[in-house]
Amino acid sequence: MTNPWRGEVEIVIDGAPRAMRLTLGALAELEASLGEDTLVALVERFETGRFSSRDVLALIVAGLRGGGWQGRAGDLMQAEIAGGPVAAAKAAALLLARAFGPVEAADAV
Repeated sequence: MTNPWRGEVEIVIDGAPRAMRLTLGALAELEASLGEDTLVALVERFETGRFSSRDVLALIVAGLRGGGWQGRAGDLMQAEIAGGPVAAAKAAALLLARAFGPVEAADAV
């Protein structure tokens, strides 16, 4: 079970629920993986619906690692995410919203 007040979001991968969370370390890893100087560009892409599958994957990996997962992006290439790409994108957007805003506003995403 995830705790939205800690910024956690649940995602189900290969039938197992996992908690995602954007810790400071996870955010730094996310910036490095996307080659961005700041996360503002990423947030703007999600707000305007111009995000890529690479953005979604990078967010999910960073969130999973922030939640304690030890895997890498390649580990998810063959994984089954419950709800498919749309659910993955929604979970990634919610993860960003919870990391940078109040829970009530984030849950409106």
